[in-house]
Amino acid sequence: MDISLLAWSIASFAFIVLSAYQVGRLATVLHLPLISGYLLAGIFAGPFVLRFMSTSNVDALRFLDETSLAFIAFAAGSEMALDELRGRYRSIGWNTLTQIVAVYVICGAAIFLFADYIPFMRDLSPAGRLAAALLGGTILAARSPSSAIAIINEMRARGPFVKTVLGVTLVKDVLIVVLFALSTSIAATLLTGRSFDLGFILLVSFEVLASIGLGVLVAQVMKLVLRNHWEDWLKIPILLFIGYLVFFFAGELRHWSHDNLPVELLFEPLLICMVASFWLTNRSPYRSELRHLLHRVEMPIFVIFFTLIGGSLDIGIVMALLPITVAIFGARLLALFIGGYVGGTLAGDPPQFNRLTWMAYITQAGVGLGLAKEVALEFPQLGNDFTTLMVAVIVLSQLAGPPFFKFAIRMVGESHLPKDIKDDEILDVVIVGIENQSRALAERLLAHGWRVKLLDIDQSHVSVLTASDGLRHEHWLPGISAEEVRKLIEPKTEVAVTLLPNDADSLKLCQIFYEDFGITRQIARLNEFSLVEQFREMGVHVLDPANAMVHLLDNFVRAPQLATMVFEDDPEHDVIQVTITDPNVDGLHLRELILPDDVLVMAIERGGHSIVPHGYTNLHLGDEVTLIGPTGSLDEVALKLGY
Repeated sequence: MDISLLAWSIASFAFIVLSAYQVGRLATVLHLPLISGYLLAGIFAGPFVLRFMSTSNVDALRFLDETSLAFIAFAAGSEMALDELRGRYRSIGWNTLTQIVAVYVICGAAIFLFADYIPFMRDLSPAGRLAAALLGGTILAARSPSSAIAIINEMRARGPFVKTVLGVTLVKDVLIVVLFALSTSIAATLLTGRSFDLGFILLVSFEVLASIGLGVLVAQVMKLVLRNHWEDWLKIPILLFIGYLVFFFAGELRHWSHDNLPVELLFEPLLICMVASFWLTNRSPYRSELRHLLHRVEMPIFVIFFTLIGGSLDIGIVMALLPITVAIFGARLLALFIGGYVGGTLAGDPPQFNRLTWMAYITQAGVGLGLAKEVALEFPQLGNDFTTLMVAVIVLSQLAGPPFFKFAIRMVGESHLPKDIKDDEILDVVIVGIENQSRALAERLLAHGWRVKLLDIDQSHVSVLTASDGLRHEHWLPGISAEEVRKLIEPKTEVAVTLLPNDADSLKLCQIFYEDFGITRQIARLNEFSLVEQFREMGVHVLDPANAMVHLLDNFVRAPQLATMVFEDDPEHDVIQVTITDPNVDGLHLRELILPDDVLVMAIERGGHSIVPHGYTNLHLGDEVTLIGPTGSLDEVALKLGY
């Protein structure tokens, strides 16, 4: 390759990528997916519109294509954590099988039947048309794990429907890559005119099994990188280079075997990379490290990859194929409905799930586009025209998918956005004793989404407050009795704080909260310690202001960074305590949870006893887990564990 052409191609493409990134951000403002902006920028910069990139530039950057494809395969495999699919195996299995079969058959049949209306397929032989149909059916059966996860997080979705959707999405992409390896071998045979015999079946089986074995071998090489204490900026390029080498050597082996062997060996590099990542995720202690590194480089890789795809699209062909694109897209929707309904029925899922499940699988992105690009690289007979058709259908799916998925989540009642949260799912706190400290505490809890009730047995403390104070949650408690308390607080109140000047009154209130309302998480500020044991018998956390200040100062002296995050107003970090209510978490080891890298489990409380957490600590329903980390990551973990 001409070095000067490569250098010029890289330099010019760097400027285009920066522009594509900005166009992607603009797309989100218009409520469009990021990749739509990247594709659009690539189309306009490419050789068919503004011609900032020529066809030779795009060809020179093929190594970026292959590196990006390796990343996409790594990312898909890393999402396939088997321990996260527990409890929905039957539903996941049936839905995955029926959807793959339905889309593969119906979309493949549609492409074959529409061949006379697709320019690049008109001159193909019946065997060539069948090859294109098999490859197209495989690509259109793929899903987008990243898009699914993004929508689930955005909707704060949780429940059996969402868990099944996520499981099917992850399992499907692994199987699709295996199916693609088979389809590729069959397509290569159809396009070369070779007959199908026992030798062909053995060859295809060998290629798939060898690809899987090579994936495990690549995982061992990647493990050598992951286990070293190197900086991210060193590990990431090495992993991407390993992925590129997989594609490079697979291509070289194919060319060499074509020239020197009686058969052409077609090891599928996408399958090799996905198996490597899958193996590391499920059979090594480096799952979190791998995900962390992939997440760090996700955005630039996606910008590069989708911009390159856009640059290879001929907008003229896209417009000419628009009616066919819409027809194939419609066939895909029909296939998803049939596959989802049949699979859900066989799995015994609720009828409402079966009617809506097709809406959750429309979106496509990384894996589908990666497979489409792979076809263009491996089969010059089909070339970029085939990729253009597939990308057009995938873009339609990417645009239509998110609204449908969000609608389905709302319909099954698994959205947990603030306006949809039921009363008993909101964290309630009652604070007794109105003063400066209690009002400041109330404001902080309100800011974190709690529902707060401020009470006081002294009516003067309530009456002096004005509307300008902004809280408007203050109430007078005429008497310390269960009847009076019941009139003022929510029946599902989780936490009670007493800050009264009289410890006997505080003790009486704590007993009412504990015995009549079942509030087990209580905090009491005492003025003297004669009644401390009676408070502790109920599990009340007793606060002595003098000792609390000493402990606070001690923490600032011995652990200043932790104390700053816990006790000062650090806007980037917070500490929360989550009650495990998700039955799917019950019985898992702590190490089996896929927690964000920036979240730390500080303590676990079970049955009134504190547990120092470690990787093999079993989690159970009702456990109180204390976590520290950035607020956004803590919200994600809270949604996963309970409330």
